Amino acid sequence: MLGALGRWGSDAPRIEGKVEIRPIIGVSAPVSVSLVTISLQRRETIHPSADSVTKKHLAAPRKEITDIVGKEMLLFRCPPGREAESILAMDLPFVIFIPYGRGGEEIARRVPPASLQLEKRTAETFYELVVTVQQGHSEQKKYAFPVPISRYDTLSTFGMYNRPESAERVSDHLITLGISLPRWSYGPLDPVSVYIKLSPNPSYLQKAKKVTIQKISVGIEEEITYNHEGDEPSKKIKVLAKHTQAVGVRMPEAGYFTNLGLVFPARELRDQEGVLPRGRSGFPMYAVSGFTTTATLYKIEYYLSVK
Repeated sequence: MLGALGRWGSDAPRIEGKVEIRPIIGVSAPVSVSLVTISLQRRETIHPSADSVTKKHLAAPRKEITDIVGKEMLLFRCPPGREAESILAMDLPFVIFIPYGRGGEEIARRVPPASLQLEKRTAETFYELVVTVQQGHSEQKKYAFPVPISRYDTLSTFGMYNRPESAERVSDHLITLGISLPRWSYGPLDPVSVYIKLSPNPSYLQKAKKVTIQKISVGIEEEITYNHEGDEPSKKIKVLAKHTQAVGVRMPEAGYFTNLGLVFPARELRDQEGVLPRGRSGFPMYAVSGFTTTATLYKIEYYLSVK
């Protein structure tokens, strides 16, 4: 019988715990152990057509990769010259440090993406502790324990995100669209207030004044790029929220100014009867369907669109 107990570290990201090795229930004889290792593995899968009943049977099969996060740790090795040790009970402590971005651009030092399972499993990131037990020369067994991983460095409440963001776009030579946001990170149920400025081109003022502003729309879009580092990336864009304001005026010489707002959508975790369902092993329960993240097989980004 084997068990793994662990906890998160509060400063340097790490998993601390111990591997407990015991004979199975009903067996009092010692077990032979030659080697014990432990590693944190990340498994990513994508299947962009999984959300379509017609396409998922015709499209390419699910793509999957598995990587070791950090390094595999050697917990026990029997002395040289011996095939195995007879063990009645053995506790092996371990500390697995998780990379947090201090080693440059090497893949092994990148901050790992958080655990995530999109709807219909179109994309998935799953972590598990894998313990390998070698018993003699021939028998080797692997034991896997799901480990949900969440990241907290992108919380919209952090003070570092309270910095105004502004941008300007010109679709033609007549009108300039300018927007301003009071901050640059948003999460579930956060109010999103957009200051919008439409300015006529002074060089073509007479033509610009003939332009009629019919309506202004703001929206939040989710863009998922599958296989973004591969040869054939594919994108899916979904509008999560949208607000439209009717205007119906011609462009004033001084420009047109307005504020539009909407609420960043949240995901309802409870069912129709108000019951919180049991969480899925290996995946935290999020109040959103997805979040900004970059994995090996997929990338999720969010955009504010103004039209």
